[in-house]
Amino acid sequence: MKASIAIFLSFFFTFSSIAQTTYQDVAPIFYSRCTSCHNQYSHGAALLNYSQVKANVSTIQAYLNSGYMPPWHPDTNYTRFTNEHTITQVEKTSILNWIASGAPKGDTTLAPPIPVYNRYQLNGTPSLELKMPTYISKASTTDSHVNFALPTGLTQDRVIRAFEVVAGNPAIVHHVIISIDTTGAQTTDTSGACFPSASNIILGGYAPGGNPCVYPGQMPLKIGTQIKAGSNIMLNMHYPAGTVGQTDSTKIRIYFYPIGTTGIRPVKRFGISTNSLTIPANKIITYTAQYPASGNIPFEMSVFSIFPHSHHLCKSILNYAGSTTDTIPLIRISNWDFDFQGYYTFRKLVHITASHKIYAKHVYDNTSQNLDNPNSPPANVYFGQNSANEMLSDNYEYIQYQEKDELINVDSLLSADSLLVTLVKQNMFFAKNVDNYAYPNPFEHTINIAYTLDKASKISINMYNTSGVCVKTLYTDYESEGAHEKVWDGKDNEGQKLYGGSYFYIIRVDGKPCIGKVTLLP
Repeated sequence: MKASIAIFLSFFFTFSSIAQTTYQDVAPIFYSRCTSCHNQYSHGAALLNYSQVKANVSTIQAYLNSGYMPPWHPDTNYTRFTNEHTITQVEKTSILNWIASGAPKGDTTLAPPIPVYNRYQLNGTPSLELKMPTYISKASTTDSHVNFALPTGLTQDRVIRAFEVVAGNPAIVHHVIISIDTTGAQTTDTSGACFPSASNIILGGYAPGGNPCVYPGQMPLKIGTQIKAGSNIMLNMHYPAGTVGQTDSTKIRIYFYPIGTTGIRPVKRFGISTNSLTIPANKIITYTAQYPASGNIPFEMSVFSIFPHSHHLCKSILNYAGSTTDTIPLIRISNWDFDFQGYYTFRKLVHITASHKIYAKHVYDNTSQNLDNPNSPPANVYFGQNSANEMLSDNYEYIQYQEKDELINVDSLLSADSLLVTLVKQNMFFAKNVDNYAYPNPFEHTINIAYTLDKASKISINMYNTSGVCVKTLYTDYESEGAHEKVWDGKDNEGQKLYGGSYFYIIRVDGKPCIGKVTLLP
């Protein structure tokens, strides 16, 4: 799931409540909800202009109606994560109504500027870039899993601050598992049935449309993963059946903390899993597991992210932490889809104490009613790493708990991160009957958002971070006319001070938005 590097924050225009009649009205929704994955660098259909959208309206309609797109499966009523790929019901209805009316073109020159995407999601020059040799897929009738060993050449230990995987051929790279071989002794294996070594440190994963891994790198939270001198980076590549003969040369771009950086808290990992999976044909069965398997969690932890994992028979996944006094929701996926998985970063660190255990429950459907069932007719399925087998393996990234960790707003930190900050083109799309400005800008304590309306209007004002998350609601459907000012104190809806960086306000006048940018000083 990705933080788009574009010349503007198109998500600001996705909330229009006015009637959608032509392409110019729905284009902002496609820009914000679709094009971060569906652009010139993706393996799926690009949706950057009217012609591209028009050619795919039948598929768009079917996918929106079924909920297949956008591919965000964690239940947002259960837990919230950064970079959620969701769409509102109003936005969905607007697109469907536009398609139902014949997808009229209108004057496309009136649509907002088309987003500009880069090949890379992270800004700046990486500390290390490793590329696997050109490989020709052997995946004919079955999936192929191959390992590529990429020597880092490091002569001293370093700490990884961020990384991104860039698929050489996104059309055939189903997913990549990235791990660290600390021995530097593992070698490339293209036999087709390879998986990461159990002795490796699993660094992360990649799937088309996913986000790069970025650890917060400024106080109050500086975290990272240590990589030892002489290590190899291992890319475990999954090429789906039918890709035989196609070529790929995927690479990874890694950003280290500068040598000598202090105060970095090490990211650690644990997993909840079971190898005792037997799923009989024509049965729906539930398996559970817990961490730790026995005893208590050895120390308090602050959970940063979660990566739930199963294969095609899985239909739902639930993870939570429980004790005798409380239950902490972690993730609930009611419509698991093997094709869309990855690491999910919590908006705030989750505090787990030594009195908790962490529980996982996976439901598997091995009947013919499961359209994802790899066997027809259904056959007995057992534990195994091949996608025709099954797994229960939910993985976590965490740091050792420190007081007040649970108050740290990871979402706000990342939204202001220099590796991720989106570039913005100002004054793109203003309502006709409002003049506005903000002062003082930049600001440290408070900022005044001033606006003038030339007629009585219904007005709303919201503040957003650069990930598109509304951090503060200032006005909601407030009747106004003439000159006004609204003060913002740099705090979110929960009254917590946000971190320094860029924020944006949207003033909606009778449903039509205008945008402004402000800078909160550290």
